[in-house]
Amino acid sequence: MNPQALARSRDFDHRGRAWYADRAVTVFVFIGGTSAILFIGGIFAFIAREGLGFVFTEFDAGEFFGSIAWRPTSALDATYGALALIVGTASITGLAMVVSIPFSLAAAVFIGEFARGRVRETLKVLVELLAAIPSVVWGFIGFSIMNSLIIDLFDVPIGLNVLNAGIILGLMAAPIMTTIAEDALKAVPDGYREAAEALGATRWQVIRKVVIPAAKNGLVAAVLLGVGRGFGETMVVLMASGHSINLPDSVFDSVRALTATIAAELGETAVGSDHFRALFTLGILLFMVTFAINLAADTIMRGIRRKGERGRP
Repeated sequence: MNPQALARSRDFDHRGRAWYADRAVTVFVFIGGTSAILFIGGIFAFIAREGLGFVFTEFDAGEFFGSIAWRPTSALDATYGALALIVGTASITGLAMVVSIPFSLAAAVFIGEFARGRVRETLKVLVELLAAIPSVVWGFIGFSIMNSLIIDLFDVPIGLNVLNAGIILGLMAAPIMTTIAEDALKAVPDGYREAAEALGATRWQVIRKVVIPAAKNGLVAAVLLGVGRGFGETMVVLMASGHSINLPDSVFDSVRALTATIAAELGETAVGSDHFRALFTLGILLFMVTFAINLAADTIMRGIRRKGERGRP
């Protein structure tokens, strides 16, 4: 074989190997990209397999959403009223948002608009480290530190209540809200700031009247992600809320959350029983609520990205 033919043969072999490598990488990336959808579908199918069996047989919507009597283990009259669990979850999450939203948005504004250089990078790293703290550690803080602190400060008999769980959960949700909010502020084109400054606006006027209104959809998305984070949390609400079935009249009342109920009762329930399937029904409710919240946040964020792309020169 002459040298030219040998060179063409080697080039063909090289292009063939490159083509196969490219196809393999494409398939691998496609599988990785679609795996999240498959996992979500599999999780929902697993939950629905048990939960829908209860929905189609023993489920009573009036009792489930209108009664606080959660007595699934009663031998004579088992009841599955989830109202107190839903209200407990909502009250803890609501207080957590009251705690976390001001701190998160203020931190995002400071990091994105005021901090520069090493200070900014240090703060971003600290926020990420705060997000990396395990939830069980936060639960220990609520159980051992906040409990006694609330008792001493407010002179209440017990410190495991809505206030305790809400504060801890708010601190847990703050890092993700800060990160998303700071990204939304960064997405505002610099031309907006320059135009406002050219008109004589101060730094705070630029932020308050230009940057924040322009980034409002991203800030809403950050809040929604924080709500989803708080709504689906388990360990903190299990350890810091008091785990008592109760409709709270104040932040000092103990409550029980949906996630904590599932975590506490599932391991001691007979597989296939009505109680077992009722817990999976609670899981379906949690899945639907958190999925709706995260879908709304994702939709808002996609709209922001498209708007930002149209605004670029």
